[in-house]
Amino acid sequence: MLKELENRALRGLMLAYLALVATGAVCAGEVNLAVAANFTGPMQKIAADFERATGHKALIAYGTVGKFYAQIKSEAPFEVLVSADEETPTRLEKDGLAVPQTRFTYAVGKLVLWSAKPGLVDDGGQVLKRADFVHLAIANPKVAVYGAAAVEAMKSLGVAAALEPRWVLGENITQAYQFVATGNAELGFVALSQIYKNGQFAAGSHWLVPPALYPTIRQDAVLLTRGQGNPAASALLTYLKSDAARKVIRDHGYEL
Repeated sequence: MLKELENRALRGLMLAYLALVATGAVCAGEVNLAVAANFTGPMQKIAADFERATGHKALIAYGTVGKFYAQIKSEAPFEVLVSADEETPTRLEKDGLAVPQTRFTYAVGKLVLWSAKPGLVDDGGQVLKRADFVHLAIANPKVAVYGAAAVEAMKSLGVAAALEPRWVLGENITQAYQFVATGNAELGFVALSQIYKNGQFAAGSHWLVPPALYPTIRQDAVLLTRGQGNPAASALLTYLKSDAARKVIRDHGYEL
């Protein structure tokens, strides 16, 4: 009788183990991600969905690609880079710090001029030429892709030199957005994904900057050499290409 009970218990444990294997729970791991600040909103949703779908947990740091490049060069423990540009992943490949043939474009970003004040920003962006404001927030163009895009847009409009004394530089696009949202700057250049979700714009006024005024913001993701051999890292990149992830990306205003 005792032996039979032991056998039943053993069978129960085996069935439980097989169930865990089938759901991927036994193999669940973690992946360290460096993610461009403009992609914060979509990535938070994607990471949660990714964990539910695979059991893998994404440990995420958000910031500027310029700083991430320096950190990765200095052996920071990132395994995947979800960049705001295509140049940085390409440079990392050339440096031997990213795995060849793993890089792909997951989104094309859009630049927008936004104010928390209704009516301040007009449909044609003429507010930049009128210059009836004190502060204009942008991300630091030396390290942030969207900041560099903002400068190029202003140069295309012929207003960069005149407006430069009014610039308030954010460390990244998130901080530039916060300057505008809190009223510390009357308006600023931000990522569309920060003020747009599921077909709705945030309160205030905005101008979607014509893509012809700045270089295309092609955003690439890549597997870093530290992520080689980590199933969670490969799974994250695969999930980023999935229909579920692509829907989240589209819902935040990105092109694919």
